[in-house]
Amino acid sequence: MSPASATLAAAARERRDIVTGEVMDEARLIRFVPGPDGQAVPDLARKLPGRGLWVAADRASVETAARKGLFSRAAKAKVAASADLADEVETLLKRRLLSGLGLARKGGDLISGFEKVAQAISAGRAAWLVEATDGAADGRRKLRALFRKSPSPPALVGLFPASELGLALGAENVIHTAFLAGRAADHWTLDVRRLAGFCPLFPESWREEP
Repeated sequence: MSPASATLAAAARERRDIVTGEVMDEARLIRFVPGPDGQAVPDLARKLPGRGLWVAADRASVETAARKGLFSRAAKAKVAASADLADEVETLLKRRLLSGLGLARKGGDLISGFEKVAQAISAGRAAWLVEATDGAADGRRKLRALFRKSPSPPALVGLFPASELGLALGAENVIHTAFLAGRAADHWTLDVRRLAGFCPLFPESWREEP
């Protein structure tokens, strides 16, 4: 690809946040479209028809856009936004993450079980450590201790209880999971980063664990 073509391709991935007017990469934004009922509909996959209304991927921005009627202003038409729109975006992003974990398992990019996950972390092969929120602290502490020795320590996600992880992965008692580094993990990371603007990625109490 020529430098000019690369510049055009990069520009095509940039959109303007309707709250601040800042132009930024699509990966940092949430796309909304006006629905048939005139409501702002989150389009996380960026595939729904209609003119896109882009908002920075964080709770404050979505709440501001809804409260101040910025969807209507940007669309130059009446577009309503519910007061809990940011909560809806958070819920949808969490569903996308669970779906992504299921796809990764089928594609061989996800492993579960303490020993396998520990080996992946020690070898620097894990991009993400996904821990069940209701898992025992002892196992989690042992895995996180391996971060300090890993040549490439993973990032941590603790958003879902074991039951939800098990349902997504088609398994039982899923406590420790590693998302192996690669293209699938890179794609999943984009949604994790968007979700980070709406909620913490793991319980605050985990920060105090040794």
